[in-house]
Amino acid sequence: MIYLDYAATTPMSEEALTAYTKAASSYFGNSSSLHDIGSHAAQLLHICRQQLAELIGGDERGLYFTSGGTESNLLAVRSMIEAHRHKGNHLITTATEHASLYHLFQQLETEGYEVTYLSVDRFGQIDLAELENAITPQTILASIQHANSEIGTTQPIQEIAKRLRKHGVIFHSDCVQTFGKIQVDVQKMGIDSLSISSHKIYGPKGVGAVYIDPRIKWTSCFLQATHEFGFRPGTVNVPGIASFVTAAQQACEHLADEHARLEHLRQYTISRIHEKRLPVAIEGHPDAHLPNILGLSVQGMEGQYAMLECNRYGIAISTGSACQVGKQAPSRTMIAIGKEEDEAKQFVRISFGKWTTLNEIDRLLTVLETICQQRKE
Repeated sequence: MIYLDYAATTPMSEEALTAYTKAASSYFGNSSSLHDIGSHAAQLLHICRQQLAELIGGDERGLYFTSGGTESNLLAVRSMIEAHRHKGNHLITTATEHASLYHLFQQLETEGYEVTYLSVDRFGQIDLAELENAITPQTILASIQHANSEIGTTQPIQEIAKRLRKHGVIFHSDCVQTFGKIQVDVQKMGIDSLSISSHKIYGPKGVGAVYIDPRIKWTSCFLQATHEFGFRPGTVNVPGIASFVTAAQQACEHLADEHARLEHLRQYTISRIHEKRLPVAIEGHPDAHLPNILGLSVQGMEGQYAMLECNRYGIAISTGSACQVGKQAPSRTMIAIGKEEDEAKQFVRISFGKWTTLNEIDRLLTVLETICQQRKE
C-alpha cells in the first residue's frame, strides 16, 4: 500500500518507538508520586518540557502536555477566555479552522460570546484589513491557524500578530500541521499561545502540547486539577511525552532538508499533472503553503469516489481532514475559498512524508489518469 495521507497521521519513527520503550521500562512511575520512582519520572518530564519549549522558542513555564491537538486547542482557548472574560466577550477566528476549533467557537456562541469568522480569499488566506476591522474594544482573543490542514495554505502570522498585539488581543494559533514542517517560534511569530501534536511528526498518538506565554493569565477548565500545574487532570503520559519530544527534536533537526525534499515532491506532482493534462485543479496558495500538503479538485468526479478508487489500486489518500470523515457536507475550506457545493465535493488531499518517493507519485498519477479515463467511458 502506498501511503499518501501523512497529514492525517504518521507512523512512529524507530527513534520515537525506542524512546517510548525505554521510558516505559525505566520511568514508569507516576510523575506526581513522591517516592524515588515517581521523582525519576518527574525529572524526565521536566527535561522533556525544557527541550520542547526550546524547540518552539518558548519559556518552559508556559508549556503543558495534553492528549493531542484537539484537546490542546480546546483547553488553550477556554482557559484564556475564561481568565479574560471580564474584559469582553468578542472572539475572532476564521471560516477554515480545524473542526476542533470551529465547533468550539460555535459552542461558545451559545454561551454568550460573540464570534467573528473571518473570510478567506480563493487561495485560503485571510484579509488583514478585515481582521483589523473586526477588532472591537470587546475583543479578547483571536484564534487563527498557522496552516490549513486541507489545502496547506499558511497565514501571515507575524502580520496578524502585530495587528492583534496593537489592540491587546490574545493570539492563539493552531500549529498542529506546521510544527516540524516549517519553523515555529513563538517569539518570532509574535503569538501568545499555540497547539501542537505528536502523531503528525512521527511520534505516538494521544500526546500533544499547549504553549501559553507565562505573562498571559489563564484559568483552569477543571476544578482542583493537579496535573500539569493545574492545566488538566489525569496521570501524565511520561513515556509518550519522551517519545513525542524525541520525534520533535528529529523533525526540527532535519527541518530544512526535509522541507526542500517535500517541496520538490509537491512541485514534481504539480508539473506531472500539467504534463499529463489531467482534469485536476491545484488548490491552495502558490507560494504560502506547507511543502507536504497538496489539495486537488478532480473535475467531474466526487472526491470520495476518487479516494475509494485509489484505495482499490493500493494508494491511500484522503478527502480532507480525518476529523471530518463520515460527514455528508462538503469541505468547509472549499466552500470558504469560493467553490460551489458540487465543486467542493470534488476535493481530495494528498500529503507527503519522510518515506514518500517519486515512484510513488508516478504511480498515483497513473492511477488518477486511469480513473479519469474510466469515468469518461
